[in-house]
Amino acid sequence: MRYSHTLHFSILSFFVTIWTVQSVPPQPPVRCDQTGCTVSNAYGTWPDRKTCHAANVTYPTTEEELRKAVAYAAEHTLKVKTVTKFSHTIPKLACPSDSDALLISTSKYNSVIEIEPDRLTVTADSGVSLRELIDKVEGAGFSIATSPYWEGVSIGGLISTGSHGSSWSGRGGSVHDHVVGISLVVPANSSEGFAKVVRLEEGRDDKLLNAVKVSLGVLGVISKVKLSIEKAFKRSMTYNFTSDVALEDIFMEHGKKFEFGDITWYPSRKTAVYRYDIRSQANVSGNGVNDFTGFQSNPILISRGVRALEKGLESTKNENGKCTTADTTLAYKKLTGNGLKNNGLIFTGYPVIGRQGKIQTSGSCLYSSSIRIDVACAWDPRYSGLFFYETTAIFPVSRFRDFLLDVKKLRDLKPERLCGIDIYNGILIRFIKGSKAYLGQTEDSVVIDFNYYRADDELTPRLNQDVMEEMEQMAFVKHGAKPHWGKNRKVGFFGVKKKLGPNFDRFLEVKNKLDPKKMFSSEWSDEILFGIEASKYDGCALEGNCVCSEDRHCSPSKGYFCKQGLVYTQARVCRFSPAQVLVT
Repeated sequence: MRYSHTLHFSILSFFVTIWTVQSVPPQPPVRCDQTGCTVSNAYGTWPDRKTCHAANVTYPTTEEELRKAVAYAAEHTLKVKTVTKFSHTIPKLACPSDSDALLISTSKYNSVIEIEPDRLTVTADSGVSLRELIDKVEGAGFSIATSPYWEGVSIGGLISTGSHGSSWSGRGGSVHDHVVGISLVVPANSSEGFAKVVRLEEGRDDKLLNAVKVSLGVLGVISKVKLSIEKAFKRSMTYNFTSDVALEDIFMEHGKKFEFGDITWYPSRKTAVYRYDIRSQANVSGNGVNDFTGFQSNPILISRGVRALEKGLESTKNENGKCTTADTTLAYKKLTGNGLKNNGLIFTGYPVIGRQGKIQTSGSCLYSSSIRIDVACAWDPRYSGLFFYETTAIFPVSRFRDFLLDVKKLRDLKPERLCGIDIYNGILIRFIKGSKAYLGQTEDSVVIDFNYYRADDELTPRLNQDVMEEMEQMAFVKHGAKPHWGKNRKVGFFGVKKKLGPNFDRFLEVKNKLDPKKMFSSEWSDEILFGIEASKYDGCALEGNCVCSEDRHCSPSKGYFCKQGLVYTQARVCRFSPAQVLVT
């Protein structure tokens, strides 16, 4: 699943009043009937729009039950995929390619959270939710130093795909770099009962631990995770909405100066929002809460209405309408502090000071209430709300300035063409440290996230999709960015093996040792891990399943042809060319 799922958008913001109730919880990712089971992500649609099938699912509640489930699969030569309660991963990492496969869900394996105050560690069952873990740690007088911004994840899931917050301080912003121990269930020979638990500790088993920290679920089933913790602290946050002039010269100093700082860039609006976010003592006054607007409950009818509005703007190619929406959204976020609440109820001004556990992550739309049933997460597929792509690229610090300058050049040709990004949440810029994890980043890095419209039909082109595609190729090809494992379209993973260098071979060495029969691998996970580019077909570039090289990879019948990029001329993108339609 997409364990780190930090969906960053707020197209709904200007419609939303202050809701004092919570939403209909998301549907479970696994659903079964007499014919078998299907598994989906939280958005209801995988990148290739195909359904994932499995023969059965099991719900272990203890480590021994988990071991027996893996043993059963190993003894009967079954493929296995691990799924969680939340399933927010965008790529098909949780999808088995064999319909006879067994799904192992950790949604009920969530009862143990053990804190060791003297060692400053906490150990949790892999199915424990991030919110449950944070609340237990905070209740004992400690804090977890980092987390993803979205709390709809399990602890086992979030480390598997490299989920992160933002920090260049201490161990850094990636949660897996705070892992000091993992218990993993792997297949074994018959004399060992067909499965065993491997317990790994930092400083003793680093070669294995560096592989398991970010494993994409292909090494075994994570049973327990041990994290480092700190004495409880608070944070002080201020958002500064200002011009994006000199952003390319400011970002590095901002990342160094503010321990938890980030930047949200709205390129079409020429606006940068600098998050001044620093640590405060636990006894400082303040009970602030971060209830990010994009993760709040939204009325279902409004979610549908906003989707209908965006579809209308797309079908009429109305750039100005999107820009008006971007302006209104940005103004609302500035007025409301982007979801910050000084006293837990409303925003009254900066700084907002609160406990680490109330500031570091959010996701109020996850939780159910009997008070009202007509609100939900804005992207819940049951209600035909938001439907989008998410591109997330991880840059070496040395390459990021040039990327920003390239995007500014692209923006300056016609700023309106980027309003489709800014009606979500612009481009979120965060900071993470170099990691020892083999599938992590090898040096201090800058991460960007941006969301953009996805059509209901796979063959429907999108307004200004060439701009998003050029930015995507600027990031992953020209500037050598690595993909976030839990996000991105397929094109983001092309060539990832080469980008990982020797660490890729080190990961494969551990993979072959722990799972020599590839019980936990699938066609889909191999496609992501190895960055395999499949054969091209008509329309494949429309959904990011290929980079176009011929017009047929776009949608020539609807006026979209394969063209070179406007700034990065080596890019190949699907651009609307109405004059060419008339000629052909």
